[in-house]
This record gives sequence, C-alpha cells and structure tokens, in this order.
Amino acid sequence: MTSPPPPSGGPLVGRTSEAARIRRFAGPPGEGGPVLVVTGDPGIGKSALVGREAGALREAGFRILRAEGCETERELAFAGLHQLLRPVLTQAQMLPDRQRDALLSAFGITAGPGEPDPLVLRVAVLTLLSHEARSRPVLLVVDDAQWLDGDSLDVLAFVARRLEGERISVLGVVRGGSAPPAFAMGRPVLELGPLDADAAGLLLDAQPHRPGGPLRARILHEAAGNPLALIEFARAEGGPAPWPVEPLPLTERLEQCFTGRLDALPPATRQALLLAATDEDAVAGLPPQVWRPAERAGLICVRDDTVRFRHPLIRSAVYQAAPLTQRRAAHRRCAATLRDAPDRRAWHLAAGGTGPSEATAREIERSARETGKRGGFASAALALQRAADLSPDRHERARRLTLAARLAVPTGQTAWVEELTDRVRTLSEDPVLLALATLYRGQALALTPRRGAAYPLLTRTARELAPHHPGKALQALATAALICYYQGDAGRRDELRGEFFRLGGRIGRRPEPDLASLWIRTATDPCSDRAGLLAGVRRLAGMDAAGPELTAATATLAWLLDETGLAMGLFDKVGGSASTPSPLPEGLRCVEGWVCLDHGRWDRAAAVAAASARAAAESDPPYTAAAPPALDAAVLALRGETGAARAAALRALDAVAAPENRFVAVRARWALGMAAMADGDHAAAFDQFREMFTAGGDEVHYRESRYGLADLAAAAVRVGRHEGARGIVDRLADRMADASPRQRALLSRARALLADGDGAERHFRAALDEPSTGERPFSHAQTQLEYGEWLRRRLRSGRARPLLTAALETFVRLGAEPWAGRARAELRAAGIRQSAGVPERLPALTPQQRQIVRLAARGLTNREIGARLQLSPRTVGSHLYRSFPKLGVTARSQLRDVIDGRPAVAGRFALVEGGSGEESGSAPQQHSA
Repeated sequence: MTSPPPPSGGPLVGRTSEAARIRRFAGPPGEGGPVLVVTGDPGIGKSALVGREAGALREAGFRILRAEGCETERELAFAGLHQLLRPVLTQAQMLPDRQRDALLSAFGITAGPGEPDPLVLRVAVLTLLSHEARSRPVLLVVDDAQWLDGDSLDVLAFVARRLEGERISVLGVVRGGSAPPAFAMGRPVLELGPLDADAAGLLLDAQPHRPGGPLRARILHEAAGNPLALIEFARAEGGPAPWPVEPLPLTERLEQCFTGRLDALPPATRQALLLAATDEDAVAGLPPQVWRPAERAGLICVRDDTVRFRHPLIRSAVYQAAPLTQRRAAHRRCAATLRDAPDRRAWHLAAGGTGPSEATAREIERSARETGKRGGFASAALALQRAADLSPDRHERARRLTLAARLAVPTGQTAWVEELTDRVRTLSEDPVLLALATLYRGQALALTPRRGAAYPLLTRTARELAPHHPGKALQALATAALICYYQGDAGRRDELRGEFFRLGGRIGRRPEPDLASLWIRTATDPCSDRAGLLAGVRRLAGMDAAGPELTAATATLAWLLDETGLAMGLFDKVGGSASTPSPLPEGLRCVEGWVCLDHGRWDRAAAVAAASARAAAESDPPYTAAAPPALDAAVLALRGETGAARAAALRALDAVAAPENRFVAVRARWALGMAAMADGDHAAAFDQFREMFTAGGDEVHYRESRYGLADLAAAAVRVGRHEGARGIVDRLADRMADASPRQRALLSRARALLADGDGAERHFRAALDEPSTGERPFSHAQTQLEYGEWLRRRLRSGRARPLLTAALETFVRLGAEPWAGRARAELRAAGIRQSAGVPERLPALTPQQRQIVRLAARGLTNREIGARLQLSPRTVGSHLYRSFPKLGVTARSQLRDVIDGRPAVAGRFALVEGGSGEESGSAPQQHSA
C-alpha cells in the first residue's frame, strides 16, 4: 500500500496521536489487522477525524468507499452495502454470472432466479473489492455503523475475516457502547476520549466568536472536552450568562445529539430528571423505580442511591427541554431541600425568582464572601455579580460589582474584570468606589501584554487612595512593582521606588510585617537592604495564622531574595499537588516551578508547568500562556530533551513582547542556551546567553539576567570568546557588592572560568564555599564539574576525582544526562572507569527509547507519552517492552529508580591508571560515585 501523508491543513486539535494511528493502520503493512473500529460519545469528533484522514488517504491514491448508517434504513436489507458499493457497481459485469446475479438481485437492480445464496453474495462482494484493489488500495469507511442494517453488517463481517494479503482496509465508526458485535467483535478499537484542557482551550480560541470571562470557564467545564459542544456553545447567541445552577443552553445541533431519547420516557421520570438536572443532590427520597427508564435509555447512572448523568450535555439537554415555569419551580424545590447548603440554596432562590430582591441579593453576597475566603474566587465573583443584578438600589449594585471585580482579579479573566469595572463607572460617582474599581482593573491588566497601560493607572490610583485606604494604595503600588519585575526595566524600577518612598511619607508607618511594602521593596531591588527584607520575610513565614495566599506570597518573596530552601519549605507548607489550584494568580504560579527547578525537584517543576499551561488554556489573558513553556523548556533542557526544550522556549518567546516581559524572555533564552550546551553546540549557547545582556553589557532584566552570568562564561571559554564574557562579568561585578550568596557564587564561578593561570582556584573555592549552595544542587554540581575539569587539566587528578564523583552523583540523581556524560568522561580521563559489573544502561537505548523511558518514569501513561511525542500508545508500549531488558527492570514502577535514583548507572568507579600528577596516587583506589 501507499504510505499516506499527513492531511493537508494540519491535524485536528488534540487528535495528533489518533490521526497517526489511523494512518499507520491504513499504511503498509497495516497496524493491528485490516479492520479498525473508531468509537466514542456523540460529538466527540469521530466523523471529523475519520473524514479528514480519509481525505488524506484519497490524496495519497486510495479508493475510498463510504457508507453511513441511518436509523430510518435499519430495516432495509443491504441498504448500507448498496451505499458502500454503489461507486463500483459498474465493475460488477466482470464477476462470474452467478456472483453478479446474486449481488445485483440483492440490491433489486435485477431480478434473480430466486433467493440469492448468502455465501455467493458474500463472495461476490469480496471478489468485487479485490478486483478494485488491484489498481490501488481500497479503504471502506462505515460511519454510524451501529445503525447499519443487519444484512449489510453480516456481509462486511464475512469480508473483514478474509482480507489477509488484500489491499483492503475497513474503518468503522460507532458510538460508544454501540458497536455491532458481528462487525466489531475482536477488532482493534481506537476510542476517542474527550479533549484535554490544553486542546479544549485551543479549539475554543479557534472559533470565530471566542468566549471570555466566566462564560469561557463554564463552556470548558460543561463541554467536558466534547469538541462539538465546544464549537456549538461558542456559536450560541450572546446574552447574559446563565446562573451557575443552570446548565448552558444547548444549540439545536446539540439538542439533536442528546435529547432524542427523552420523549419516550414516562412523565414522572422526566420530572425527576429535571430535578436532578437542576441539582443532583436534591433528589434524595425519590423512589428507585422512577429512574429505571432513564437508566435503560443510557441517560444516567444510579450507584448507591446517587444519580449521575452520563455526560454534562445530557444534563443540559434535560434542563433545556423543560418549560421556563417548570425550571423555576424546580429551583424553588431545590432551595427548600438544600437548607444545609447555603451557597447553593442562595443560587436556587435567585434562579427561581422573577425579579430584583434585596433579601436574595444579601443572601448571595453572604454566600459569596464565604466562598471567597475558601479561595473560590471565580464562584464568589460571579455570585457578587448576580447579587448586583438582583439589587434594587443603584449604589448597592455598584458596591457589589466592585467587590466582584476584586475577586475576579485572581481568576485571570481580564475581560470580565473590565466589564465589571465599566459597569461600576456607569452606576456610581463615588470617588473612592471608582478608585477601587480602577485599582482592580489595573491589577487584572498587570498580567497581560497591556501592562504598560496599567502602570500609570496604578500609580495614579495609589495617590488617589492614599488618604482614604492606605492599604489599598500600597496594593496599587505593589501591582505596579509586579509590572516592573515583569518588564525588568531598571529605569522604571527606580521611578517606582521613588513613588513608593514619597507615598510612604503620606501614609505613615504601617504595621509590621507589611506584605505590600515588602513586596514593593523586594521586587524592585532585592539586593538593597537584603538583611532587612529577609528579616521581614522570616517574620511573615513565622506567622501561625497565615493562610495559603499569604504563605505562597511569602514563598515568592523568599525566592526573590534567593532563599531557595525557605521558599521551597513554604510552598510545601501550602500543600497539595502541582495539579491542584494554586493560591497564587496563574501569572505567578510558575514561581513555584522555578523554585522546584533550583531545588532539584524537577518532576514537580514539570508538573507545575503542565498545570499552569492547563490553567492558561482556561483563562483569558494571553500573558499566562508564556510562562509555562519557559519553565517546561528549562526542565527539558537540563534533562537533555533538547528538541522539545527548544520548541517550548520558542513558544514562550512567541507569546511575549520582550520589552514588556523581559522576565520570561530572559528565562527562555537561558533555556535555549542550556539546550545548546546539552547538545555540545557551545557557539549557539554563547549567543543565547549573550541575549540575556544588552549590547553594552548591562542586564536585560535587572535580576534575572544575573543568573546567566556563569553559563555565559562557560560557553565563552569553549569557543574562545573570553573577552566578550569578561567585559560583562567585570561590569556586573561592580553592582553586585550587596548581592545574595547565590549571585556571589555565580559571579565567582564566572571569574574562575575566565581567569588566567592559577588564579581560577581561589574563585572556584569561593563559589563552592558560599552558604546555601547545597539548596541548588544542579548549579553546585556544575561548579564541582568545572573545578574538577580545571584540576585534571593541571594533572591534579587526585584532587579532581572527589569533585567529579560528587558532581556525577548529583547529575545522575537529577536526571541531567548531558552533564552526567561530561562527568563520566572527565572521570575516565582522570584514570577512573566504571566497574565492569555495572552496565551503562541508558546509553544502550535509542534516543527515542530514552525519551519514552524518562516520560514513563515521571508517571505519564502511554497515551500521554504518545500525545507528546506524536506516537500511538501501542508504539510507546512496544518501545517500553523492548527497553525493559536493556535497563534490567521488569516493571514500569522500577523506571523511577533507573532515571531519578539510578545508583547503578553512576555505579562504583575504580582507578585503573594512576595519573602522572603529584596528587594522583600510584595504587588502585575505590571512589564511590
């Protein structure tokens, strides 16, 4: 067969691995046999995927024969077979007479001598298809096979069992749980699941009318990854968003998919379903028999007296099908039932009412405040917005909208915050209320590319609020300081510090420790009065009553001060996994990941990047899409996955305007430089690290650029560009007198690498002796490796071996394979080789197998690995199966030991030749690695 190319126009969003699976199935020699069944829920994209791939196969030279099952034709014998073979029936004349007559009479085209012989008919179909396949491969596509007539299915089953050696494939498409046994039994199945969060967000963004604000989150939640639902919800006419206890209204196309089975249900069951669709927890006490018709229809599942809809869209369909009066009555009944759940009760009261009500508005506001205290910012903001809608008084409406805007800021839905503050301006002339609304607007804009416009807005608002709300005024400047940090512009940083000190004189002394003041001072200049700032951070960290938001903010301050151990401990204290919601705004969530990267917890750093990327897919501001790939690129580069690292770093750079977000731009450049170092391309690495500094040698970002100083020097000495790096190091050294121990260690390492003669040793020792270097194991191991290399080149192998061995241990533990390879090579050059009893296992794998093993060791499933590497889950499993013997493992659970712990990979090293240096020794020694 002809191997098909990928379809033109790019793959469907989120279906790369599934499309590749179909192409491999149709190409030579065909993966898994001649039949593949594609299954999934209604609207999941089965027909779109199969249609797109069939079109690509047609372009590659395949003959495509299609049939589509139809409920109204299920009783017509051979209706589906006729639809499938109609384009080639003119070729029936070449069949033997008996076969031709059987085939044509089955379709009623000719009158046969009698009932067609079933066997002759089946052989006729197979012969006809085989004749067609002589000139080009044939693909039979049977869509909605669950509705094909039984006679056609029997013929197809006969043909499918006899396709060995034929250039004929059968691709069946069926709804989940509906595959006809005669056709699909024992066949390979490609099950299409829902799109993941990233793909769902991309598909939603690709629609002509891209939804934003809380509606976007509602669509993503209720569509539950169903592509048709995402597209149709985005196409729905605008208007006020439904209440949170009301499902989104379905379009006509969605209703056709999900409401067809409702009409046949008894009235009592439909009424019960409406109550369950209104609130699944409000149906306790209904008799079990009322649910059975709906359960038989496949609409719900009942387990342990709990009713759950099989898909959120079924719930929406049930709710939408009921008249408005019945829906309101259902909400009032739920409100009466849920007296122990005040949050939901308030919403049901609102949904069941018919007009403004201050009493209901007060109850919703009270519920919203409690929800906000628990970190449910989006729900609380939406509740306050609805409370405002129900408020008869104009001032109360403006006040509640202002509170809603404050709670909407951490959700990252900038357009929503702008909408809320615009409404405040139309309702109120109160200067304080308007200033607060402007503050929240500026805070929302700070996390977007429009932060340049937010900066003057915030500084002006700080001056307006200072006499009335000193704390809010400082919040405005703290957000302006955040903008300064993103931009990394030293000039604006100095301007803001002057504004802060002037405003401080008007505000007076604040209670200690004051988070906003600490943030402003630390974010704008973490080296100025570092001891005083650190004391304030430690006071915040020691507060017993600190909630998760304050703890996470304190951890961020500790990170800015290069107190990695303290920051890591505080993030651990916040608790939860990387996939759980963070108390930090999503624009700042990656701070936790950078702390994990520095601290040597790379799996968690990668998990934070993935969680942040998922959150970015669900949020509105474009900025949040830039930080996660920059973090992911750094992890991938250090692990040696350089192709993926470069792709992620370039995505980060594409997502930001460098002057407006020097922080992400510098971090992405560093990742690109480390990827080049991992590949041994030191010239490219130098170029990337050089981008972290201006043409004149200043920092592009007043803090972040300093962390590339030593790596710039390391690349420079490899390509003979010492002077280019030395000028930058000398220029920055004058500014780093009050730098953190970490920055001093990096400066000493850079000076050591660029030093002439034996002057380097003093700087290497200074770098290794700086306090807290052990909190950043990779950076510390880099210094050990470079110092060991320097010693070995001066024939001081005895001094070099412990340093190189310690560096290797760290690199192996972290999974920094390129640097571990360098350390092994240096140890061999120093007269040490790995003990013969311990094989080098990872190098025995192919590059793709190594990549798959690393991902599997991080806990990714075969499907997740396949999606990342554009392979089928089956191919991933095959690579793992072949890798296990080479690695000496028998179970997937052992891979983490091989990759992360891997004491056997480092092994024990033996001195096989004494070096000629004075400290190398003359007898064999053992050095544990």
